[in-house]
Amino acid sequence: MQIVKQSASALFLAVLSLSAAAHPHSFISLKTEVVADDAQISGLKMRWTMDEITSADLLYDAGNAKPGDEIWKKLAAEVMANVLGQHYFTEFWHNGQKVKFLNRPTTYGMERDGHQAVLTFILPLAQPQPLAGQKYTFSTFDPSYYVDMSYAEDRDATLPAALQKRCSIAVHTPSPSDETRNFAIALDKDDAPPEDMDLGKQFAQQVTVQCQ
Repeated sequence: MQIVKQSASALFLAVLSLSAAAHPHSFISLKTEVVADDAQISGLKMRWTMDEITSADLLYDAGNAKPGDEIWKKLAAEVMANVLGQHYFTEFWHNGQKVKFLNRPTTYGMERDGHQAVLTFILPLAQPQPLAGQKYTFSTFDPSYYVDMSYAEDRDATLPAALQKRCSIAVHTPSPSDETRNFAIALDKDDAPPEDMDLGKQFAQQVTVQCQ
């Protein structure tokens, strides 16, 4: 009898789930580029590289599929559905107000990079936002902190070339208190922090975009 491994969608739902909370047991490296024209920001182009353990079942399902094969489209759709269920795991702020996103990405895909699975997509803002003289902040994080989602280098958050002379971008890494760090470390896979603690947000890096 053939043994069927856990499906990619089930795996990712288990990993990226508010109900499965703990000190991070999975890691995703982020790269983000602001999507904009001369006058407006319209979205964020994201690249999420999963650690090898998180990637294992996804890559098993993909087998020896080549880039563009149908299996990659299927896996991307399954994973993306779970990401959408958590509002892209992203908050985008302007003048103290959350900016809304469209319910569907304009484009998305999945690929293999060595032993790691990579999800790429464009997160579209519901309404384009003006650039001139404006400041925006955004963060990508798992509220439960089961998954650590972070930029390995500050340069992993970027602006398109057309904006680099009139806008700046910076990544700010927080310094949670020792008490918060120790609390997170003490959690195991079966423990869940209180929802109102918003544990993941306390560890979330914040990206600031400031335009002239």
